[in-house]
Amino acid sequence: MDGVVRPDPDTVWHWLSLVPDPEIPVISLTDLGIVRDVAWQDDTLVVTVTPTYSGCPATGVINLDIETALRARGVAKVRLERRLSPPWTTDWISAEGRAKLRAYGIAPPVDGTAADGRLAGRISRLAGTSNLVIACPRCGSAATEKVSQFGSTPCKASYRCTDCLEPFDYFKCI
Repeated sequence: MDGVVRPDPDTVWHWLSLVPDPEIPVISLTDLGIVRDVAWQDDTLVVTVTPTYSGCPATGVINLDIETALRARGVAKVRLERRLSPPWTTDWISAEGRAKLRAYGIAPPVDGTAADGRLAGRISRLAGTSNLVIACPRCGSAATEKVSQFGSTPCKASYRCTDCLEPFDYFKCI
């Protein structure tokens, strides 16, 4: 035996499911859907990551967190590959991840709006209108309004519920 720790891919996926997103620590990198693949190439574990967008400021921290988590479990050789195509969309967030966002007080992306509604969303934003209903993650009300397109991180917008009057972030559809 060469002494190299070589866990099976399912074990690696489990380990990565324990690595939190640095900007939204309630959700893991696998819940977010940015870890695309794990595979062994000879004695090197290759982890393929698709950032939420090409300029994401957390990408460096995410890569370091992945390497740190895997090395802490004995994986000596890790190579991270960045895959930009197909581009990440919020449709890749798992159902469990969406539930975690909601429980944390962040409205998850509206299902299906990232891929199919992208053009319509851009057009409605340009026109200053939107028929997208963002439910309040605290009380569930659909009576909400956008306060700002820019939230606490680049991937979130600020909203307010007009029923419970609580402010909240909405994870924008990308």
